[in-house]
Formats: sequence, structure tokens, C-alpha cells
Amino acid sequence: MKPRSKTEYIVIHCADTYETMDIGADDIRKWHVEERGWSDIGYHKVIRRDGTVESGRDIGVSGAHAAGYNSVSIGVCLVGGRGQDDEAEDNFTPQQWESLEELVDQLQASYPDAEVLGHRDLPDVQKQCPAFDVRSWLFAIQQ
Repeated sequence: MKPRSKTEYIVIHCADTYETMDIGADDIRKWHVEERGWSDIGYHKVIRRDGTVESGRDIGVSGAHAAGYNSVSIGVCLVGGRGQDDEAEDNFTPQQWESLEELVDQLQASYPDAEVLGHRDLPDVQKQCPAFDVRSWLFAIQQ
């Protein structure tokens, strides 16, 4: 696996799973390795429904979560994000929001020049991931 060269972005994702699915990094790793043939889970951190933050890919290694930006970003994945209608849905728990805020604070302390954004905010991304507006959320918590 290739080391990450620098950190320009902290990219927030969702697992695109229903709110009833309580999965974690091991489940996502299995999907990425066994079903997609990747060398490891694509994300560096996974936040479970109960707010537990699990480590995924080593933080010093390029992820596999944002094509074209993996070598310059850290990938954080919230479990959830898919509604019963199979559309993107902000169905994250209060515990996940609390953990996301704490994790982003920690990552920003380590990587102060990194921009925090949602996967959908990267150029040419045609997805709704992570099912909420990261910039608005970040602005609101920093007030």
C-alpha cells in the first residue's frame, strides 16, 4: 500500500446502508476486499451507529474512498445514509454526530490545513454521499 503524501482533505462518507444495519469496519473491509478485490478497507475511520469510532486502513496509507483524491485525503465513513426508499437519507444517530464532531476536531488538530468536506463536494462526484451537507454541518458546530 502506498503512503499518503500529504493531507489536503478530510472526506466524510456514508456507508449507504439502512438505519437498521449495525455494521462496522470489519464488515466494510470484507465488502471491499472480498467483493471488490481491494487490498484493504477504503476508509481510515468508520463511525458505527452507537458512535463507536473504529479504525480502518492505516491513517498513514492512501485510502480507497475518493477517486483522484486518495493520496491527499483521509476518509471517514458514517454507517447509514440510505433511506427505506433507497435514496440518500440523513439517518445518523446523535451518538454518530457527537463522534463525528470529536473525530473531525482531532483530525483538524493533526492536519490543520486540511479542508473538511463531503464526498459529494469533490469535483466530478455524482453521488449524494454522505447524505448531508458537510460544509453546513461544520459551520453550525463551529458557531
